Amino acid sequence: MRNSSSNLLLKALLLVALELAILNFASAQMDHSSKPVACLGAGLECANAATPFFAPNGKLLLAWTANGVVSVAQSSDAGKTFLPAVKIAEHGKFLDTGSDARPQIVANQQGHVFLAYAFFKDSNWNAQINTARSEDGGNSFTAPASLVNDGSSQRFPSVLISPDDSIFISWIDKRLVAAAKQGGEKRLGGSIAYSSSRDGGKTFQAERFANESSCECCRIGASLDPKGDSVIAYRAIFPGGIRDQASQVITAKGADPVRRVADDDWKTDACPHHGPTIAVSESGKFHVAWYTQGSKRSGVFYANSANQGVTYSAPIRVGAEGVNVSRPYLFAMGKQVWLAWKEFDGAHSTVYLKESGDEGKTWSSPKMILKTSGYSDHPLLIQKENDVFLSWLTRADGYQLVKVGQKQ
Repeated sequence: MRNSSSNLLLKALLLVALELAILNFASAQMDHSSKPVACLGAGLECANAATPFFAPNGKLLLAWTANGVVSVAQSSDAGKTFLPAVKIAEHGKFLDTGSDARPQIVANQQGHVFLAYAFFKDSNWNAQINTARSEDGGNSFTAPASLVNDGSSQRFPSVLISPDDSIFISWIDKRLVAAAKQGGEKRLGGSIAYSSSRDGGKTFQAERFANESSCECCRIGASLDPKGDSVIAYRAIFPGGIRDQASQVITAKGADPVRRVADDDWKTDACPHHGPTIAVSESGKFHVAWYTQGSKRSGVFYANSANQGVTYSAPIRVGAEGVNVSRPYLFAMGKQVWLAWKEFDGAHSTVYLKESGDEGKTWSSPKMILKTSGYSDHPLLIQKENDVFLSWLTRADGYQLVKVGQKQ
């Protein structure tokens, strides 16, 4: 009798376990409906992030990461078709594919192309930024090489190219954190480092720090001002462990003072993986959009500054309150400013856009540009001569490049 009862109990437990497994499987299928579906190739159809750049010759250069591979391809018809991709590097699971990580690509007047990306050197998220160059318009590239000679960690490169073809690059650097750890001191976050090159990325000046205390896992927003100086926005760490947005101007002399964009009062030691975006309009006005979960405001917001970041306007909410808004991106041309962002309703991701013709004083009503189901990258805005395009990589609908505005 005892054995019979034990067998019955065992069968009952097995049935319960089977039912739970089925329920868990169904739940998992529902929970992952908006995440990337397994895709095994290194092509654009399997990419998790894609970054575009219109070269001076009018060709579209697209750099992407897919299944641990970094690739670049060219298009002569604005992204409708591409030439066979050039594989830059393969790092497998060690390629940095975090939600704020993406390859950076620019090109100069001579047809030289510069590429930067990051990969992890170990299981502790210590990364290395590699760069590669092309002197034939993107048909072939040099072997990737480390940007800096440092054994700590460098992530999230952000690249600009000036009208004089000089290259500016900024990134999150953790050498000060590593040095503090070796000395037995606890130091949070990372630092904002930067450098520049005047020979197409062959050599770079000695790296310098713009801010020694920043968030370690958020992208850096970057733009050029009318003087050709670089302007950056990032999540800084202020006294008390507050991680709010900051902006800085980087000139040939070095970094100007750190300017706080808004007092959100977000005290956290976590990694938001959600950096800001910045654009500079004709008069030198700064436009910044960012995400926060601060005690004073929560969501995505926009503000501008007419005095190089010394003071900023009161933050304005992007999108409707209570809506899942993320990934804002700004672009400016003349007095016009465009702001794109993504909204998710639980089943679909939608990109919205609004425009200002007076440097952010007034804005048009938001309009829906594109919509998709499943996985999608961040929306980006780029320029080709007097036209502005929205770039969006989606798993279900492929890569899309849509004209959204033009210079008035």
